[in-house]
Amino acid sequence: MPMQYEPWEAARAAEIIAGHAGKEGSTLVILHALQEAFGYVPEPAIPMIAEALNHSRAEVHGVFTFYHEFRKEPAGRHVLKLCRAEACQAAGGDALAAQAEHRLGISIGNTTPDGGVTLEPIYCLGLCATAPSAMFDDRVIGRLDAQRLDALMAEAQR
Repeated sequence: MPMQYEPWEAARAAEIIAGHAGKEGSTLVILHALQEAFGYVPEPAIPMIAEALNHSRAEVHGVFTFYHEFRKEPAGRHVLKLCRAEACQAAGGDALAAQAEHRLGISIGNTTPDGGVTLEPIYCLGLCATAPSAMFDDRVIGRLDAQRLDALMAEAQR
């Protein structure tokens, strides 16, 4: 099932920020909540978070850019994350990444021109024993091979 996101609205972002501002680790909690709502963390949200938490914009931006998980732009209707950790690479992950890039016509870190699929790296899903692995939308997949990857990409392009 495709990911469903809300359109960006500053008022909605302010509501999300206010709802999480008092929690421990609130910067990360808020960034995750914003991305869950909008599919990415819009640039205007950074100063809003900083103000709400009494942090500098640089502090919030530093957290945002440190973690690979956060997006600066909206994701496609489907998100395919390929594990790029060492165990998955050793089990054939590089060939699978090349296959996905070729089939989708994009490099990792990008979205297809039709907005259908975002192809992202992920650095460990904790499935080393069943490497290589991936995540398709919110579904975790172990023992990924060329045929399973083709099936995922076909599903994503529907």
